[in-house]
This record gives sequence, C-alpha cells and structure tokens, in this order.
Amino acid sequence: MPWRRAPLNSVSCWTTAIDATPTIATIDYDDVPLRRFHLRIALCSTGGVFADGFGLGIIGIALTLAAPQMGLGPVWLGLLGGASLAGLFAGALLTGPVADRFGRRPIFAYNMLLLAPLSMIQLVVHGGGELLMLRLAIGFLLGTDYVLSKTLLTEFSPRRLRGRILGLLSIAWAGGYASAYLVGFMLTPLGSSSWRWMLLASAVPCLLIAPLRLTVPESPLWLTNRGLSARAAAVIREKFGTHVRPPLRAVRIATDRGRWHQLFSTRWRTRTLVACAFFACQVIPYFAVGTFVAQVMSALNLAGGYVGGLIYNLALLAGAITGLLIIDRLRRRTFLIGSFCLAAASMLVLTLWRDVPLIPMIVLFSLFACVLSAASNLVYVYLPELFPTDLRASGIGLAIAASRIGSALGTFLLPVVVARYGVRAALAACVIVLGIGAAICLRWAPETRNLGFQALDEPETPDVSRRSSGL
Repeated sequence: MPWRRAPLNSVSCWTTAIDATPTIATIDYDDVPLRRFHLRIALCSTGGVFADGFGLGIIGIALTLAAPQMGLGPVWLGLLGGASLAGLFAGALLTGPVADRFGRRPIFAYNMLLLAPLSMIQLVVHGGGELLMLRLAIGFLLGTDYVLSKTLLTEFSPRRLRGRILGLLSIAWAGGYASAYLVGFMLTPLGSSSWRWMLLASAVPCLLIAPLRLTVPESPLWLTNRGLSARAAAVIREKFGTHVRPPLRAVRIATDRGRWHQLFSTRWRTRTLVACAFFACQVIPYFAVGTFVAQVMSALNLAGGYVGGLIYNLALLAGAITGLLIIDRLRRRTFLIGSFCLAAASMLVLTLWRDVPLIPMIVLFSLFACVLSAASNLVYVYLPELFPTDLRASGIGLAIAASRIGSALGTFLLPVVVARYGVRAALAACVIVLGIGAAICLRWAPETRNLGFQALDEPETPDVSRRSSGL
C-alpha cells in the first residue's frame, strides 16, 4: 500500500499510515549488516584462493621428487618453480582492465572450471617442456582469480567488517599452501610417480568450488558506476533487502586514456607505486624461501629438511590466522611497516649466525613465515582500499603482476644462487628486499582503515597519502 500523508489532526491516521509504509531504505550499502549472502561470497572467494595456494604450494615438493626422474637440473627447477608465477603475472595484468570494463562476474564464475582440467593433465606429462607449458597456463588462470577474488569480495563486504572478511582470503591461501605441503608429504611413499599424484591433487579444490560460483551476481558498485543502477538495485534488493540504499553513481573517471595510464596519473601514481612495491617486496622472499624451504634448511645443515618445511608451512597458516585477528586493530601503516621490519630482522639473524642450532633455526624460519603470512592479510585488504571502483581491478592486477615479476625471478634465482654462492647469500638478498619494502612504505604508504569506497570514488577526494604521517 503506497504511503499517503494523513490529516495533521488525526494521530490514529498517522499511525495507520506509518504502519502501512513499505520499508524505506535507511542503511548505506557500505554499512549493510552481515548477511548469509556475505558468507556465501566469502566461501566462493576463499575456496578459489585455497585452490590458488594449493596449486602454487604443491609444485615445490613435487619438483623435488620429479627432478631425478626427469633429469631436471637447477635451471629447470628454477624455470618450473617460477613458471606459475610468470603465468600469474600475465593473467593478473590482463584481467584487471577487462574486469573493470566488462564486469567482475564473467571471469570469476568460470575460471575454476578451466583450471581443474589443466591441473589433471599434469598427471600424464612426459618432460620438463610439457610441464612448463602447463604451469604457465595454470599460473595465468590463477592470476585471473587473484584479481577477481579480492575485487568482488571487497565490493560486497560491509565497511566495518571488511578487514576481517578479506582476511579470510589470507587464511585460505595459507591453508591451501600448507595443505599442499602436507598432502605432498603424505603422498611421498607412493614412490617414483608420487609427484604426478601430488600435481593431480591440485584439481580437487577447483572442482569443489566451481559450482558455487556459477550463481554469484555482479558487483553492485561496478554496475552503478557503469550506469546500470537498476540492475545494481535489483541485486541489493534481492540479497540484502529493500532497507539498503544502493550506492550512488560516482562521476566516471575519464576513459579516453587506458586504465594503466590513469593509474600513473598525478592523482593515483603514489598509491600505484606503494601497491606494486609493498606486494613485490613481500612476496619475493615469501615465495623464494617457501618454494624451496626444504632445500634451504638442508643447506643450513638441518637434518630432515621436509620436517622443517612442514613446520614452516604450519607457521604460514598460524600467521594468517594471527593477521586476521589483528587486521582491524592496527593501523594499516603500522601493520605494513612493522611486518617488513620483523621479517627482515629474523632473516638477518639467520644470515649472520653461523652453525645455527636446530631449535633456533626452526624458530627463526617460523617467525619469518608467521610474520609475512600475517602481513599477507594486507594484500587482500589494503590493495583494494588503494583504488576507486573504476580502477580497482586494474590496480590490483598491476600490483599482482609487479609482484610476480619479482617472485618469479626470486624463485628462479634462489636454487641457482644457493648452488653457486651458498644459502646465506640468498638469505641476505631477501633481507635487502624486505628493507626496501619497509623504506618505501614508511615514506609513501597511505592510511586506509575505515575507508568508504563511495568517498574514494569521488573525483575531488584528497589522496589520503598526503595526510598520512607516522605509523
């Protein structure tokens, strides 16, 4: 029944009219309470990220077993270890502008369906070249998911819970990465072909999550900014109710120039630099050490490197959970800069301490893994907060691509450097990278906690980095 104004002298009529009024939108889209739909989107995103972590994590232990059987030397090990990261670079770089222009949903809904069969084909590879091509293709699809899982979940999450919801992605990735190591360890007794079954296992999480993504709707923020306000309102009405106000359409960023060009414009270039630098400096040591952790620990004279590697990967999972617990309790800058400093300090001790005893070595490696894994929450929370809706996927994609250039090179170079110059030289390089990350973030990283995306989309909003100071 439509609302009609009652006579001013009739209190009973006013009451009747108010009772008959349909629910009026009273809550902004950014402030909608947590709903079951939020958990569903979180499951779809975290499931894909779990598959990503598993797919990247399993290659390290699989290559260790495949190397003697396939005659793989240090260069081939480096190429295969870094292939997924190189493919991920291309996938992330190309996906961002496509998702910003054509929507988040199309790629998000179907990339797991493509990733599963590619993972299965790894069972029957016969040489390093075939495996290299597959790992590049798998990495490409992982790159698409890295961009879209962060972007879509960010744009559906309520502001006050955004850090904790997006932090689940970090736990999912670390869980997938650690599970890969555990599954690989359990499959090792199968013999010379066990590495094939390890790689095949990476198809399982893809198959489990793929059906859940097919019914995910498009982001209301993207729909609104593309002038599709009616569709955005319909999604919000269906998923959250009529009491939630759809986001207002922002003034569109000019599209006469490419989105990458806009990311390096005067307004956004500082944020783009911070996004690329912090992510790259975080993941270079993360992947370089994590992919070959068993070999690194063995090179440091730790008997039973696989056991140490398992402890290392459990520390990754513990760190991701710790990061989720503190992500909304610390300022973003404090968390970011502090994590670089702590990780660099632990790695520096390992670099300088000759003949490290067993327990201190495992403790230092675990501290390094725990701190970087906790800080990986910022990859999922901080990156999307740096960019407006029209540039969000492109900015995330560019940052991921930049990080993967470094991580692919780091993963390729680490076994080569260890073989030629020794493990301490490789660890010293990781310390330098972490120090560079801390310096860049200390100078330029903006504070974004409690940021409203609608405010960020406004063309005249000042850059937060200009107002940030201290930690």
